Amino acid sequence: MKKKGFTLIELLVVIAIIGILTTISVIALQASRARARDARRLADVKQIQNALALYAHDEGIYPASAPGGGSIASSSITYMAVIPVPPIPDDGCEGSALYTYAQRNSGASYTLQYCLGAATAGVPAGLNTATPSGIHASSTP
Repeated sequence: MKKKGFTLIELLVVIAIIGILTTISVIALQASRARARDARRLADVKQIQNALALYAHDEGIYPASAPGGGSIASSSITYMAVIPVPPIPDDGCEGSALYTYAQRNSGASYTLQYCLGAATAGVPAGLNTATPSGIHASSTP
């Protein structure tokens, strides 16, 4: 009489294969999440740049302060109700994970520093600076 079923070796091989596939899936998911966080950081910066450009168009200068959870608004118009904060974790941007805004040249310009964990949409990894003229790959425009 022949018994039907799997041997212990067959079961162990199947469990090992499932474990390997699960590990590969988790690693791929973590990499996708990091890319998504960087894409969000870049999209946030571009939205902040748009709001700053609209503010400067109407007011003639860039605001004295902006990012940090506040808003970009004049006395009569709100250009950005809530300034976004970067997603966490910071993906290797120790000490520079926040968006850092500074008005320059008495309101004629600004710098907006942010950090990307990996190159995203042609913007290199690391500390980057957004100005009215675009995005620069270092802390100085």
